[in-house]
Amino acid sequence: MKNNYRCTVLTLGAFCLSLVHASYAQDTRLSSGGRLGEVQANMDIRHYTLNLNVDISRKSIDGFTEIRLNLLQPSGSLLFQLVNAYRVKEVWVDQKNTVFQHTADSLRITTRTPLSAGSHTVRISYSGTPPVALNPPWQGGFTWTTDSTGNPWVAVNCQMEGGKIYFPCKDHPSDEPDEGTEMFITVPEGLVVAGPGLLQSVKKQGRTAAWHWKTGYTISNYCLVFNIGKYAVEKDTYTTVHGNRVPIEFYVLEEHKHKGREIVEMRARDARILEKYFGEYPWVKEKMGIAEVPNYGMEHQTLISYGGENFRYHHYPGFSFSDNLFHEFTHEWFANKVTNKDWAHFWIQEGITTYADALFFREMLGEKGYDSVMVAKKADIEGQVPVVQGETLTTLQAYNGDVYNKGAFLMHTLRHLMGDSLFFPALKALSENVKYPYTTFLVSDDVEKHFSTHAGKSLKPVFDFYLYKKETLDIHIRKLSPDTYAVYTEKFPQPLAIDIRTSAGIQTQVMDNLDPDNLRKNIWTIKSTTLPEADPGNWYFKHVIYE
Repeated sequence: MKNNYRCTVLTLGAFCLSLVHASYAQDTRLSSGGRLGEVQANMDIRHYTLNLNVDISRKSIDGFTEIRLNLLQPSGSLLFQLVNAYRVKEVWVDQKNTVFQHTADSLRITTRTPLSAGSHTVRISYSGTPPVALNPPWQGGFTWTTDSTGNPWVAVNCQMEGGKIYFPCKDHPSDEPDEGTEMFITVPEGLVVAGPGLLQSVKKQGRTAAWHWKTGYTISNYCLVFNIGKYAVEKDTYTTVHGNRVPIEFYVLEEHKHKGREIVEMRARDARILEKYFGEYPWVKEKMGIAEVPNYGMEHQTLISYGGENFRYHHYPGFSFSDNLFHEFTHEWFANKVTNKDWAHFWIQEGITTYADALFFREMLGEKGYDSVMVAKKADIEGQVPVVQGETLTTLQAYNGDVYNKGAFLMHTLRHLMGDSLFFPALKALSENVKYPYTTFLVSDDVEKHFSTHAGKSLKPVFDFYLYKKETLDIHIRKLSPDTYAVYTEKFPQPLAIDIRTSAGIQTQVMDNLDPDNLRKNIWTIKSTTLPEADPGNWYFKHVIYE
């Protein structure tokens, strides 16, 4: 999800107060993840099937969700999340009608006798009015609108809230359905449903049509969404770096079909760049999909969303670029394939994806293009809270602007510390080494150990400083005489090489924190007829203090 943290913070409070009690979404700030309880820790989700009728005129849904799961130990209880905007009609466990309690956005199911360890199937029938999205995708829900010609247009977003806004699920990032998902979405005839994976069939039923989408890959709850509109489909085929042929499909409103070809061409170009740095496109058995939506885009797996007022891009000499389109596509590698085990480590998917912007401009404009992006990322680091603020956090607790920009700047610093010959292979391996079915989930320590192994030395102090602290690295430059300066550092987590630009050129010294027992130990004295410049390459998150 693209960073809109500042805008959200500035506007959301007053906006919500003015609309309180207007709908379920408006008077409840939903969140996903958090501490995993004992009942859900015992549940391993294997497959979701969603079968829903979408009543656009009433802005409601009706149908059922079927969940296959494995119990690790025998249990008489199952627990799913589903917002209380819905009326749960019946629950069956292994085809037996079962007692349930639906309160506080949780659906607790109690069986008469304990269920054995192993496989079970739960079917939940429900109906109701989904939460309405106030500020999609940052504050999600359903968006019910129309295109310019009056055709219905429906979008679903739920990264912050979780899939529970419209289907019962185990609402935690550490568990995805290992055997994939299926969707049967019924809408008025003449409309198109765009969904994850591959389209299996479209079956007309009177004045409606049921669209059947299926993915064989594991998928995050918040990516298990659909979009409805009067869509045309702009198509092409992409050949991956390993020779696999993948369909590109852009579900674009018919009124915007003339824009489709350029977007598809940008998709193929961007894929080639991202494969260079992150490895083969992760979903080669399905598609590279895009769905036009009336809001800012999201990283929905095999069908990223893109559009609204941001259905635009920047033109540079020789190429065009959409930061939103590129950012959400990069999430196919980091977020959708490489997934954080807990929202506390949000930065893994957002920071590395944000760093990819610099890699794009490195390819298109060289190192100067890369540098210009990283200067902007550094300027946007807020430093109000640590990037990682604890463990077992919800999305609302974990989300802040620095999971994007400071997370990206950590990658930038690692490039300097490791050198290109070690860093870029390590970055690619972080994605490539997570093999299908992509059920390996990561926390910050996993990423640190990965880069430390490739670097041949521990980088943990640097990771800990960037992720768990708010401070900058301090570099002091003290003038001793007209052409002599002393340089020393504070708060350096480990010895780091610092470049200083002087009148004689760039000089490099490995610096460490001052030893209080030996103040001369790491004071670097330099000669320069001009004011020295510390870290001119902008590699560190630093503060330079001239004395």
